[in-house]
Amino acid sequence: MTIAHTLPSGLAAAGEALHKAAERVDDLLAALPEPTRRTPGQRAEAAAAQDEVRRLRGRFLAEHVEEVYARLTDGRDVRIEALVTEAAEVFPGLVPTAAQLADERSRVQADKEGREIDQGIFLRAVLGSPVTGPHVVDSMLRPTPRALALLPEFQRTGLLETEAVRLERRDGVAHLTMCRDDRLNAEDEQQVEDMETAVDLALLDEDVKVGFVRGGEMSHPRYRGRRVFSAGINLKYLSSGDIPLVGFLLRRELGYINKIVRGLRLDDGDWRPPYADKPWAAAVDAFAIGGGTQLLLVFDHVLAASDAFLSLPAAKEGIIPGVANFRLTRSLGPRAARQVILGGRRLWASEPDARLIVDEVAEPADLDAAIERALERLGGEAVLANRRMLNLSDEPPEEFRRYMAEFALQQALRLYGADVIDKVGRFAARRT
Repeated sequence: MTIAHTLPSGLAAAGEALHKAAERVDDLLAALPEPTRRTPGQRAEAAAAQDEVRRLRGRFLAEHVEEVYARLTDGRDVRIEALVTEAAEVFPGLVPTAAQLADERSRVQADKEGREIDQGIFLRAVLGSPVTGPHVVDSMLRPTPRALALLPEFQRTGLLETEAVRLERRDGVAHLTMCRDDRLNAEDEQQVEDMETAVDLALLDEDVKVGFVRGGEMSHPRYRGRRVFSAGINLKYLSSGDIPLVGFLLRRELGYINKIVRGLRLDDGDWRPPYADKPWAAAVDAFAIGGGTQLLLVFDHVLAASDAFLSLPAAKEGIIPGVANFRLTRSLGPRAARQVILGGRRLWASEPDARLIVDEVAEPADLDAAIERALERLGGEAVLANRRMLNLSDEPPEEFRRYMAEFALQQALRLYGADVIDKVGRFAARRT
C-alpha cells in the first residue's frame, strides 16, 4: 500500500488527506485475519501501513495541534477521555473512533490492532505544546461530575463506600481505604474511577484537613485478614485487554495522583491561589508493588510496617511505571532508582534506601499509633503552605507536563510490545 508522505497546507485540506489515508489503512486491516493469525508477510504489511499513516498524523499535529485543540475545546475544560472522543468525531482518521475502540476492547491484548498508539500520538502533541498542554493538565485537575454530585451526601454523613474504596471522615481526617480485598488492591479502571472520586471529595469537603490512604483487610487466601497496600496493575486485566491507555494509565496520573500533589483547580478570578489542596499521608502494610510504590512518591508523609516491602517491577513486565521514572530519582538518587526500575530491586522498609521513600517504620503492632501521631502533625497550620512550596520546587508543573507528553506515547507503544503481550499472556495462563 502506498500512502502520501506529505499533507497539503491548511487545516481542512490536511485533515481530509489524513482521513483518506487512514481509511485506506483501515480497509487493509479489515481484509486481514486477526493479528495473532496473520502470516509474517501480512504482519509486515500491516505494520508498514500503520507506520506510514502514523507519520502523517505526527506531521498533521506538528503543524496544526493548536488549531485542532481550539476547535475541540473552544476554551472549555475538557478531560482527556472526552477530548479523544471529540477528536475522533471532528477530525476523522486522527484518533480511533468509539466503534473502533469498542472492537479493540472486545479483544484480548494480543489480538488488538494497537489503535491506542494513535491516541498516544495525539495526546503527546497536545500535552507537549506549551500552549495547549497546560490547559489539558489544568482541565484534569477539575472536580469530576461524580464527585460534585456525591459531595452534599458526603458532607452530611462523612462516608462514601464504592466498589474499590471506602472514604470516611473522622476528626478532620479523610481516611481513604483501598478495599479490593479479593485481588490485593490490584489496580483497574474502576479503582481509578473510585480513587479520583474519593480524592475529590476529600479535597472539596471543608471539614477535612488531612487525607490518609491505606489498604484494607484482604480476603485473598494468601493474605486473609491482613492489610495490603497495593499489588499494582491488574495483569489479568492487562492480558484480557481491559487496561486502557486513556481511561486508566493517563487518567490515573493526570487525575487523582496529580490532584494529591497539586490539589483541585477551582473557579478562577480571585486573588487567592486557584488550587484547593491538603496534606496527605499513607501507610503501607505488607507491600506496595508497582502502582502502589508509584503512589507513595506523592505523599507528604509515608509510614510502613517493618515487614513491608516496596517494588516497581514494571520494566520486567515491559511497561513504564507511571511517573516513577520522573519522581524516584529525586528520592533515591540515579543509581538506586535504576536498580529499582530497570533491575527490579525490591526495597524492604527497614533497609536504608527504603528510608528515602518511607518516613517512619514501625512494628506492625505499633503502626496504628504511629499513624495517629503523623496525622496530628500534618494538621499544623503552616503545613499546607510549606507543602505547596515544596511541591513547586520538587516537581515544577512544566516539567511534569513535558514528562506526561512523552509518557502518553511511550506507554502506548509498550502496551503493544511483543514482550508485554507474551509476559502478561503467560501470567494470565498461570492464574487460570
